[in-house]
Parts: sequence; C-alpha cells; structure tokens
Amino acid sequence: MSATLLSTQFQLPGQVDVYKGKVREVYTLSGNKIIIVATDRLSAFDVVLPQGIPYKGQILNEIASEMLKATEDIVPNWLEAVPDPNVSVGVKCQPFKVEMVVRNYLVGHAAREYTAGKRELCGVKLKEGLKLNDKFDAPIITPTTKAEQGDHDQDISREEILSQGIVSQADYEVLEDYALKLFHRGTELANDRDLLLVDTKYEFGKTPEGKIVVIDEIHTPDSSRYFYKKGYEERQAKGEKQKQLSKEFVREWLMDKGFQGKEGQEIPELTPEVVNSISERYIELYEKITGKSFQKADVDSIETRILSNIEAYLKS
Repeated sequence: MSATLLSTQFQLPGQVDVYKGKVREVYTLSGNKIIIVATDRLSAFDVVLPQGIPYKGQILNEIASEMLKATEDIVPNWLEAVPDPNVSVGVKCQPFKVEMVVRNYLVGHAAREYTAGKRELCGVKLKEGLKLNDKFDAPIITPTTKAEQGDHDQDISREEILSQGIVSQADYEVLEDYALKLFHRGTELANDRDLLLVDTKYEFGKTPEGKIVVIDEIHTPDSSRYFYKKGYEERQAKGEKQKQLSKEFVREWLMDKGFQGKEGQEIPELTPEVVNSISERYIELYEKITGKSFQKADVDSIETRILSNIEAYLKS
C-alpha cells in the first residue's frame, strides 16, 4: 500500500497561522495569502477516519483546481496557483458561515430525511411520491451552517439565515446565484463525461476588498456525488441501485458496520483491501470527470516534496 499524507508540520516563510480542518491544512501567510495542503485523510459523518487513502489529497486538489479554472468565467474564485499536486495557493478570504448545498436528486441526507417522513428540507418543500435517486424538477438549495471542527453541520433555511443575520440578504442573493451557476456548469461538465452531477456543496467568502468568491474545493468526490448517466433511467425504472462515483459508498460501508458518527459508536477498521478500493474509486472519478489519465505523484517523501515545491513557489 502506498504511503499517505496524514498531517504536516510546516513553518513557512511569513507564516502567521495554521488551521487543520477535517482533510485540509490551511497555512496563512502575511499579505492575505493562504496555502492549502490537501492531505489523504478521509472524513465521513463529520468524523475523520484513522486510515489515510493513497493519492486522495492529490486527486481532490487536482480536480478542484481544474473545476475552479473551468468555472472562473462565471464565478470568481480564490485560487492563484497550484505549486504541488497536493497544494493550492490563493487569497485569504473571510468565509461565510453557511455552506450552499445544491441537490438535483433524492439521495444521501435528503433521502434519509424523506424516508423518515419529512417533506420539507431547509425550508424547501418536497413533493410526495418520490423514490430513492429520483431527479427533482429543478435543483434545490439546502444550506447548512458551517460547523466548528468536530461538530456536525446543521440544516438551516434561507429564512433562518436571513432572520438570524448570518448573511445579509444582498450577499445571500449572490450566494444563491453563484451556487446555481456553478451547479449548472458542473452539470454540463459532468454530462460531457457521461456523468450526472447529483449534489454538491459550495463555500464562499469575501476577499479583503469585499468581493464574493467561491473558496475551497468544488465538484470533487468529497464535496459532490455523481451518477453514471448511461443506464440511469433503466436502473431507476427497475428500482435498481444507481452506479455512482462519490464518497457515499464509504458512508454505506460504515453504516453496514454500524457506524454513523453518533456518540458511543466505534469507527470500524478499514482493512488494506477497503483502503485500496477507496483509492481506486477516487482515481476512477478523477479520470472520469477530467478525461485525463491519473499521474501518481511521488509518495516516497511526500512532506519533503510538498515543502520543497511550496518554498520554490514563494521564492519565485
């Protein structure tokens, strides 16, 4: 099994802060610059699993950078450079305290809520008679509050966001507009690769100049679900399971083992076989969504490689 990057302990030139998220490590430098290192950590149900997934960080970082470049003509973003397969550099933004989740199919959290009898999600009415993996009449936005590390994100409605003053109405209208534009473009990009973009989440922030931009990753397997377009209608008509590329299969595996991130539940061990199968699924999604053959980066000394590339970029 290949080496994995679980953590970094860098001291970079001009470094003023470091934040370690669930799967990314964010180094803040003077001059409103941030360096985001995508590790090989895997999270599910807002819990970081103990085993790393080979090449996952590289895959997420490279898909995200490709998708940001493919959407920068319609929605501005934070990205400035990608000096290493696991690293992105950009402008430090003030994040909005909500994530914009866009859904176009009844799957995942939405399906679990629907099956439990709920017909409203984040203030959005859901019609009767839907079955698992059905497509909605149009994409819906179901925001969540952005959790502190270790906490669960919470569903919230547009009305609650505005009434609680979490986001101003003027800014929120921009977030909605940008989220739907990104989802529409992501749907087109997926369609070109014989995939269906099922749902995704977007995070936004404001630059020091007050410009709203999309931040973090977009359209990766950690932030999105994809179905294979070919055979979707036939499988749906027969009530068969959809063939998908996403992290949902990890959640399903964990649920089968009795784990849903709830208090008192033990994280099941990911065997080498399971870890490798997850890595292969991530590589498959990379190749499907980008149309490129995945080139594995050198993992013999991952941290040394990353630090060397960051320092060379900062000197340039």
